[in-house]
Parts: sequence; structure tokens; C-alpha cells
Amino acid sequence: MLSNSARCCHTASQVSQAQEPASATRAEKSGNMFTLGTKSLVSLGAALLLALTTSVAAEAPAEKKRGPVTNLPMPRYVSLKATKANVRRGPSRTHRIDWVFTRKSMPLQITAEYGHWRRVRDIEGAGGWVHYSLLSGVRTVIVQKDMLPLAMRPGEKVGTAAHLEHGVIAKLEECNPDWCRLNAGGYKGWALKENLWGVDADEIRD
Repeated sequence: MLSNSARCCHTASQVSQAQEPASATRAEKSGNMFTLGTKSLVSLGAALLLALTTSVAAEAPAEKKRGPVTNLPMPRYVSLKATKANVRRGPSRTHRIDWVFTRKSMPLQITAEYGHWRRVRDIEGAGGWVHYSLLSGVRTVIVQKDMLPLAMRPGEKVGTAAHLEHGVIAKLEECNPDWCRLNAGGYKGWALKENLWGVDADEIRD
């Protein structure tokens, strides 16, 4: 657009030498065209900058929401510390009990916080409010595939330390983008993350 305006201005100058009376009018026109071209370039540049900024913002990973009580990321995974935990409809002992969790070390996902209470859900989506003293920061997972191979190292064509049945709870150790190292009943090895509940798909653990 700028190059087109320059040609227009140059043509107007040549015509003004041949036809003096029309020079003022044509120079004014060429000046207007150059001004319009500059405005168009500025507008185009602003639009491109806005599009680039929007694109970068869209590609940036979304920051996890933080709990109002602990300032820890939410949702996040924990495990059940107790052998029995009453799961209430609201965050106080006056609310009715909807569920009772009876499986110690089962992984749970915290979705809300209020005072000493945490709203949690299990692998089936059932849950409610549990007192924080019944929860542990020790990470565990539930196996979601029957006879899941526990590999000696990350990879599908390696030796196997054991096979885990569907529903087994294992302690979660380290994770890379695709595999997690587990400890299940004393057996240690690596399992594909996609076959586990209790760990985020993009979670990395050292």
C-alpha cells in the first residue's frame, strides 16, 4: 500500500511539471492518498499486533486455580488417611452424611476448600465434604486396566516386574509425560499413565 502511494505521488509530481495550473489540486490529492495509506498501515500493524498477542495468550498454558484456604492448586489429588471417613453434604458436622469411604489409601480429588473441610470425589465421581484431618498428601493411584504390566523401566517392550489387577491401589512415585513409577504391595515398576486414576495427564513428578 505504501509503494502504491509512492507511485501515485511521483506521478502527480510529473503531471504538475507539464500542467502547472492543476499542480496544487493534484498535489493535494496525492497528499491525501499518502495520508490514507499511512493510516491504513498503522491500522494494519495494530491489527497484526493484536492478533499476535491473542495467539500467544491462547497458546500459554492456563494457570491452575488455587484453593482459598491452602493456596494449593485445585483440583488436586490426595489419598484417604483413615480407614473410615464420613462424606457429608456440606462443610460442617451438622450436614447429613451421604457416603462413607472405607478404603484406606484410596486416591481422591479435592475440588473445593472451606475452613477445615475439603470437597472431594472418588474415581466414580461420588463424594462430598470431608474433614481435612482424614486426608493425606501421600499420592496413590487406582489401576484402571486388568492385569496391567508393571514394567522394569518405561517402555512396552521391556521386562515385567508384576501384573496388577483392575482396582488395585498403588503408591505413586515419579512420573514422566507417559509413564509413572508405582509401588504396589512391594512390587515396583512403571505403568502407562493412561491406565491410572489419581494423576493428571500432564503431571510430571521427580
